[in-house]
Amino acid sequence: MSLRLDVPVLRGSLVRLEPLEMRHAADLAWAAEEDRSAYAFTLVPRGADIEAYLRDQQERTGLTPFAQVRAADGRAVGCTAFWDPRFWPGREELRAIEVGWTWLAASAQGTGINAEAKLLLFTYAFEALEVVRVDLKTDARNVRSRRAIERLGARFEGVLRNWSPSWAPGEEGQVRDSAVFSVIADEWPAVRSELSARLAAMSDTRQRCP
Repeated sequence: MSLRLDVPVLRGSLVRLEPLEMRHAADLAWAAEEDRSAYAFTLVPRGADIEAYLRDQQERTGLTPFAQVRAADGRAVGCTAFWDPRFWPGREELRAIEVGWTWLAASAQGTGINAEAKLLLFTYAFEALEVVRVDLKTDARNVRSRRAIERLGARFEGVLRNWSPSWAPGEEGQVRDSAVFSVIADEWPAVRSELSARLAAMSDTRQRCP
């Protein structure tokens, strides 16, 4: 069983998710340096380190990374990934997967790209991979990220204490508490409808603005 998934390009009206490659480096270096004020708890490479970051993403066991490419201009404006695939015992079929390693350039935040990217990933996970659970985690202190995850329709499950390395500046070598959220297969139709409606409303608003 492979821990690296063979996922095609996932296309939406605002963003397409392309398998992460070194050709995305220049765009991502720009995106990472555009405005770093929102990255207090998130692992986002410095522009000068982007090639090493991409190599690590491509080599990391259990990670299937994507570049988030803005449809409007074709620029890679961030990354996201499928992570930690879990299989049914004794079978090759996936049981659950995490969506994570997500970051976006400041100019791409609040534009609907994150919501549509999650819709694309959730759709592929539930309808192509046929998982019964998708989970998401964030630093328990990251209120902004927690609210964004809740707006996706994911349910808060609790906090795992000392769960993973902290990415907060000055906390190198320390661990963080992680807030855990999930969407399960029974909830997916409602989550899909709500996310689709949210994106449609955003599109209508953009079209009405002069």
